[in-house]
Amino acid sequence: MKTITMKFGGTSVGSPEAIANVVNIVKVCREEGNRVIVVVSAMSGVTDQLLNSAKMAASGNKWGYLSTSEKLRDRHEDTLNLLVPPGSVREKTFSQIKSLLEEYVEICHAVSILGEETPRISDSIVAYGERLSSRIVAAALKAQSVEAAAFDAGDFIVTDDRFQSASPLWDETQARIDGKLVPSLVEGVTPVITGFIGATRTGTITTLGRGGSDYSGAIFAAGTNSDELVIWTDVDGVMTTDPRVDKRARVLPYVSYQEVGELAFYGAKVLHPKTVQPVLDKAIPIRVRNTFNPTYPGTLIGETGEPSETVIKAVTSIKKVSLLTVSGKGMIGVPGIAGRTFHATASAGASILMISQSSSEQSFCFLVTDGTADAVKESIEIQLASEIATRDIDRVDIRSDVVIITAVGAGMSGTPGVAGRVFSTMGNNRINVVAIAQGSSECSISFVVAEADLERAVIALHDLALESVPA
Repeated sequence: MKTITMKFGGTSVGSPEAIANVVNIVKVCREEGNRVIVVVSAMSGVTDQLLNSAKMAASGNKWGYLSTSEKLRDRHEDTLNLLVPPGSVREKTFSQIKSLLEEYVEICHAVSILGEETPRISDSIVAYGERLSSRIVAAALKAQSVEAAAFDAGDFIVTDDRFQSASPLWDETQARIDGKLVPSLVEGVTPVITGFIGATRTGTITTLGRGGSDYSGAIFAAGTNSDELVIWTDVDGVMTTDPRVDKRARVLPYVSYQEVGELAFYGAKVLHPKTVQPVLDKAIPIRVRNTFNPTYPGTLIGETGEPSETVIKAVTSIKKVSLLTVSGKGMIGVPGIAGRTFHATASAGASILMISQSSSEQSFCFLVTDGTADAVKESIEIQLASEIATRDIDRVDIRSDVVIITAVGAGMSGTPGVAGRVFSTMGNNRINVVAIAQGSSECSISFVVAEADLERAVIALHDLALESVPA
């Protein structure tokens, strides 16, 4: 008997029709003799509503969060009415929805009185989206004679207290999964678990970061030694590029863990960047499939890379980034400048997306998201104030009209001429490359171009990837 962990995203549970698809997918998998673990996101749009309501509560807008509560109740109860016939299952789930929304309103009242929305409170509020959807999906499965039960992931995933971006405590999480989740599977229950959330040792709700339901799915797949993790979404699989940029984008039948990790980090929206981490050591295959096209096989993600004829498999991009450059002739041979710069960047709460340095050591540049760039610049200038005062460092510049383009493919680092082909393509299309980064063991080349050149750069590189992907 196989164990399959299935994660369903917001659009996959975003309507009664979508949830009916989910129920059918799970039911068929069960009828084939498999155990199934279901991990669900909030219904599409609900997370944003909850985040906004937390802000309304902090600003004293009582009508705003009460109105949101009414809208959430109506949407979830209407969905339940359409999926579950009258009877004890429907009534019990109605009661659960009512109780959860009453809790949500009480928290918003407290925020309104305090006039402050802390990360801890925000996590508590935003978690109600998944807590509501899991109850409805479990009830819809029961209505179709699938023995199911809703669980909060905080019962299993133990995390640190870094609210809004918590990290699992793996040994304690594994012990909870072994003690509470696995017995339910053995008894034939299909658990429907909230994605995105966890809890501290003391039971305080945390979240794993926006989009973290994929990560949750991977944690449960690894913790139960699942035979496969299926990410059900609203696209047919991992694509050669963003179809909104180039309509010729095709589904890749297979990519490696490493390749999909690069794609996820550098802008592909199909997977959360951390998804691969928990399943990597156990070599659990991941499949990305479309809830609304369930007969399509999707993309299989596995251990080994399979180099394509053109080496480049996919092209992705990140917008809304800023390039920071630290430069000065006095930097040459002075140890620690880069280290102190990156420490200052971390102190400003920013993650570095890409780094490039000139061999002369007179300058180096790196990229962060637009929203953190000003704070990073200020933090660096404070950290390097003495070097700036003595003119060892001339300046810290920000350029915000740029994007990162990344070409991904297994075998890239060991294949002569790939970088030459990439940059010849840019030159032939009169696209100026501002900065370049390629790790010696990586399967990607990343570079920076002006934002105005994004579409031309992606389409030109995508031509190379399309040469070896079936139409």
